Amino acid sequence: MKNNIQKKSMLRFSPTAWAKLLFMRDMTNNEVGGFGITKANDLLFVTDFALVKQKVTSISVSFDDEAISGFFEDQVAAGRKPQEFARHWIHTHPGSSPEPSCTDEKTFDRVFGPCDWAVMAIIAQDGNSYARLRFNTGPGGEVKIPVYVDYDCEFAGSDLDLWIQQYKANVFVDEILKEKSEKLIFDEKLLADLPPLKNDRSFSLLTSDDLIAEVDKMDPIERQLFIDELAVRSDFWDQENEVLYG
Repeated sequence: MKNNIQKKSMLRFSPTAWAKLLFMRDMTNNEVGGFGITKANDLLFVTDFALVKQKVTSISVSFDDEAISGFFEDQVAAGRKPQEFARHWIHTHPGSSPEPSCTDEKTFDRVFGPCDWAVMAIIAQDGNSYARLRFNTGPGGEVKIPVYVDYDCEFAGSDLDLWIQQYKANVFVDEILKEKSEKLIFDEKLLADLPPLKNDRSFSLLTSDDLIAEVDKMDPIERQLFIDELAVRSDFWDQENEVLYG
């Protein structure tokens, strides 16, 4: 059992909130995002994972502006303050890496930069996690914090029927971006244009110069999708965070 001082320095999830997050992650091969709901007296303890209407691909999540406004209004009507429902941006990665992509970093800066503090948390398909707490007041600063599933609390059981309804009502595939991202992988012309394999038993189709040249040919959207795909799908990360349970 962790003591209270240790717990205060972690991003904690109730077992129910954690189960719901993993359920949403496993419903799709795309990313899924939402907001963490916390207690007023324990702002790093997530008790629910709330979805809003969004368009997703395997490398991106885009929230609907009207849906966010409606979500905020509902939370305020329920008696919650912004720090209880609008400070934790949580999303999933379908690959093996929980590290933030370039798009993740830009979104965190743009959307949560004006907040006095915020957390970005990412859960990868294989269970690895990433969480970073940022302070934007005073001198500012940020720190990576562990992710911990806290069983030392009362928690409700799962509600699969409700979770399925919430997923179907809020998560939609962005067909335009999906088509562009899939083109990078399945475009036969692109594959045909790649240099042939060398006869030196090299494990790579491309030299570094070849790769740079191919990336340089892409239009800006395709280039960004390609870079983000590398960021979230790479299997060569030096460190990945395991989720703690207790």
